[in-house]
Amino acid sequence: MDLGIAGRVALVTGGSRGLGRQCAISLASEGVNVAICGRTKETLDTTVSELQGLGVTAVGVVTDVSNTDQATAMHQKIVSDIGKIDILVNNVGGSLVREDITGTSTNDLRMTLDLNLFGGYELMQLVLPHMRKQQWGRIINIASIWGREHGGHIGYMTSKAALIAATKHAGVALAKDNVLVNSIAPGSVSHPGGSWERFQNENSPEVVEEFIDQNLPMGRFGWPEPVGDLAAFLASERAGLITGACIVADGGQSYSMI
Repeated sequence: MDLGIAGRVALVTGGSRGLGRQCAISLASEGVNVAICGRTKETLDTTVSELQGLGVTAVGVVTDVSNTDQATAMHQKIVSDIGKIDILVNNVGGSLVREDITGTSTNDLRMTLDLNLFGGYELMQLVLPHMRKQQWGRIINIASIWGREHGGHIGYMTSKAALIAATKHAGVALAKDNVLVNSIAPGSVSHPGGSWERFQNENSPEVVEEFIDQNLPMGRFGWPEPVGDLAAFLASERAGLITGACIVADGGQSYSMI
């Protein structure tokens, strides 16, 4: 299937490893020129080389997207180096404090919102003028099943729910501009260096087996490729009627029907 996005320019945040890396690979495989950002130059360089091997232009920028000045400078550099951004994948996120309300201060919550919501929100605002002017744009926000129903820690759950809400609102507001905004809600996806890999390495086989038996209907952890390929599809011409949606990729792990 030709997704019709060859030659477009994409930015994938947190694109050096895990889900972000796979989103970048899936886009590059469709002929999209890709910029990625992350905090570690070594892993960025490795992934950039991998992307360039797919025959596209690729660049990596060391950036903390929760820092407004750094995010703005990164956006300017990408536009200068490879062109204005047509596709944005907001993938950066995580849990800074793994506690419930009794162990999470207001400041802890603010920092988690900075990481999971505000950094991506500011990037959306930076790329929108170009997208609206050309009447074409795609924004894909990587959320979580724990933004749709109870699970995880209070900061993570709250910030991912807010990201899904912002996605819905932006998707409706920008629909007439042909700027489509959607989110993906992965379940427990295991990848090198990720939290679910650490969970498997740090616990006994019995604990891991019990978690899988109780939570993962497919009998295994998720893997990055389906999430990356879904992001590429949502970025494509083929997804022209999809906006404001949150699409689950969890192997049946979550329970919500909404």
